[in-house]
Amino acid sequence: MERNDTTIPAVSLIVAAIFWVILLFLFNSTLKSHHGAAEGAKEAPAAATAAASDWQTGGKAIYEANCAGCHGAAGEGGFGKALAGSGFVTGDPAGVINIIQKGKGGMPAFPQLNETQLLDVVNYIRNSWGNKADIVSPEIFAAKGDEEAKLAALNRSRFVPDHLGLPEIFLTTFIIILTIYGLIGLYSAWAEGETLKPGFHVVRSNNLAFGGIVLSMVGVLWFGYLFVKQIVMGIQGSEAEKIQPINVTAEGTYAAMVLLLLAAALMLYKKYFMDGEALVEDASGEFPW
Repeated sequence: MERNDTTIPAVSLIVAAIFWVILLFLFNSTLKSHHGAAEGAKEAPAAATAAASDWQTGGKAIYEANCAGCHGAAGEGGFGKALAGSGFVTGDPAGVINIIQKGKGGMPAFPQLNETQLLDVVNYIRNSWGNKADIVSPEIFAAKGDEEAKLAALNRSRFVPDHLGLPEIFLTTFIIILTIYGLIGLYSAWAEGETLKPGFHVVRSNNLAFGGIVLSMVGVLWFGYLFVKQIVMGIQGSEAEKIQPINVTAEGTYAAMVLLLLAAALMLYKKYFMDGEALVEDASGEFPW
């Protein structure tokens, strides 16, 4: 009996390819717009830092506008903690900057302050009301950036686009479904033949199919070894003095090869080593069960 289900899987793969091209354009436009916004955001603080102001006047103005209400006009405290005579304030400036940027407890965050404004207010509170500390320079932000870069190198999620929209998510899901459906349909046609003959069928294996299964399993073992090795290297790199970035691309490639080779071995086994039975509709249009 001639098959009538071989055309639809091929069409689904063609449609999936077309949608894949559309998805690439969507991703490209999204990444470009995000990259442009990020560049603009970087240029503004850089320009502000270049025109560094006098922290004694600039820092005082920022403090009186944003901080004096809680910490007191002379840093004596109130609703907020006292800053005058505080060892924390005159200690590590990175901790002070972090709290100002991100907030803590009842203190709100001030992410709107650029680097120059942060330096001004930090230097002001570290050197006012009897406090004495070293002047903080812009180099502290470079050191902070290096630390954030090290943490980012250990974060696998950095390889996932963080500005996905609903169209990209929908198209990605639709492409995956179409691709899986098409591949299963084409494999079914290859494994069962172009024509279906009702009844039980005994398959005959051959040396070529056996060799293909053996090679597939050898590949599974090899890529599995490479995958485990890459994971171990990532763990060791994260604990080294000089942190090594996690190679997510290699991990994903090795894992994908393991799954693909396992699928290849199973497909060969099903076609050449598993007996099967074909059920077709009779004249009444009903299956014979």
